[in-house]
Amino acid sequence: MRLIKRILKYLIIILTPPLLYLIISLVLTHIPVNNIKNDHNKPHTIYLSSNGVHLDIIIQKDDLISAVLKDQIYNTKTQYFSFGWGDKSFYIETPNWADLTITNGFKALFLESPTLLHVTRYSSIQNDWIELKVDKKQLKKINEYIYKTFQLDSDQKKVLLPGLGYYINDDFYEAKGSYSCFKTCNSWVNSGLKKSNIKACLWTPYDFGVLNMHQ
Repeated sequence: MRLIKRILKYLIIILTPPLLYLIISLVLTHIPVNNIKNDHNKPHTIYLSSNGVHLDIIIQKDDLISAVLKDQIYNTKTQYFSFGWGDKSFYIETPNWADLTITNGFKALFLESPTLLHVTRYSSIQNDWIELKVDKKQLKKINEYIYKTFQLDSDQKKVLLPGLGYYINDDFYEAKGSYSCFKTCNSWVNSGLKKSNIKACLWTPYDFGVLNMHQ
C-alpha cells in the first residue's frame, strides 16, 4: 500500500506541471487581444501560414522596409518573404518531422537555446496562406518586429548561415532570443501581431489559436 501511495505521489508531481501548462496555455490561447474588426478596406496585406505545427509571417517584397530586405538573398522572381523563428538545433537537425527525436525535442522545449530566423522566398501566393488586412502603421510595426529579431554582426549586417536552407528558396539567419516552451515559434508570431496592434491571442505556444482568429 505504501508503495502504491508513493508511486501515485511521484506521478502527481511529474504530471502536474505539464497539465497546468496545457490548461493555462489553452485558456490564454482563447483570450483575444487587439480585438479589432478586420477591415477589408485596409490598403496592405500580410499572410500567415502553418505546416500544421509551426507558424510563419509572410509579407510582400514591396511591403518590406529596407532594413528587413537588406542582406537578403533573392532574385527578380521573388515576390514574397516568409519569416519563421525557432530553436537553432531543432531547425538544423529536424528538416522533416521524421527527423524528430526525443533529445532535440526536449532540448528545444525545456532548455533555453540559440535561435534562427528561417526566411523563405516565394514567387506567388500559396493556396493555404491566410490573409490579414493591415494599415500602414501596423505594417511598419510588424516589419520592425521582424527586423529587431535578426542578430546583426559588428558591421550591422544580418548573419547568414550559408548552405543550411532546406531548398533553393530558403535560408537561415542568426536570431535574437532563446527558445523554450514559454517562447515558441508560434508565440513569436503571436507577439509580433500583438505588438503591431493586430488581433492575436493573449499568449499561445500553438498555431491554431492565431489561425482561428483570422479565418
